[in-house]
Amino acid sequence: MCNLMMDFIRFSRPHTIIGTSLSVLALYLLALSYAGKATGDWNIFLTAWVSCLGANIFIVGLNQLTDIEIDRINKPYLPLASGAYTVRTGQAIIGIALFIALALAVYGGPYLMWTVGLSLLLGIAYSLPPLRLKRFHFWAAFCIIAVRGLIVNLLLFLHFYNQLSGDTALPPIIIWLTVAIFIYGLIIAWFKDMPDTAGDEAHRIQTLSLQVGLRRVFWIGNSLLGGLFLLLATLPLWADLQVHHLLFGLGHLSLLLGFLLLASRVDLSEKASIMRYYQAVWGLFFLEYGLFATAGWLA
Repeated sequence: MCNLMMDFIRFSRPHTIIGTSLSVLALYLLALSYAGKATGDWNIFLTAWVSCLGANIFIVGLNQLTDIEIDRINKPYLPLASGAYTVRTGQAIIGIALFIALALAVYGGPYLMWTVGLSLLLGIAYSLPPLRLKRFHFWAAFCIIAVRGLIVNLLLFLHFYNQLSGDTALPPIIIWLTVAIFIYGLIIAWFKDMPDTAGDEAHRIQTLSLQVGLRRVFWIGNSLLGGLFLLLATLPLWADLQVHHLLFGLGHLSLLLGFLLLASRVDLSEKASIMRYYQAVWGLFFLEYGLFATAGWLA
């Protein structure tokens, strides 16, 4: 039973599950705050959360089903690559996940349907022929930032706000959250391929790391992330944001210091070090959602 659970967790890619869960929760709390409600209907949250988790599992599972040979080089611990799952098992899991995602999205209403539907379409275009956009670094990054940066933040907030208040609005904090996660999505799209150059090169996947080199990708991504933290730390000084200004500013300065410490310890010649740093960037992504939600809730 323990092995079955671990295989499913690996198949689901836990860092993406955590990211999806935190984004849904943060957007729900922000919608509650802007709708002027101290408490809300948690059935609205649960419907969206489970639907988005289903879409998440479908997308990452489909990617693994189309990348078995590559993952045997890059990620041999994944269930399909290791042989713990058969192809039929993987297909069954993503089929169930797809059904759950679509059924709950239809039940939840038009904004949730658009959120889940567009995410699924981009996930399919990312992995499956004839498009298989993951082969091209620009389009691979586009798929990730479109889902994580634009679709989820804008449409899911509209879904929650409309369900809670009967109205539609996008307050400035949601626009800035979208900008922040857009940049995170771009960096994650670049950094996720840094530990996987061997398998990608063998299967002619033209990632940015292969085209311009690990060191340059690392430098550009870190420059963007550092600049983002500085921008967000100063944002309450000049932008009209309904947030707890001190928490928002000091929180982002803390993220900047933590990021600089993490980046200084990376050894680009060691795959394990690069992978740890990639996971740390996901950790910063998680904290970003938490900081936006908390600062907005306490405003």
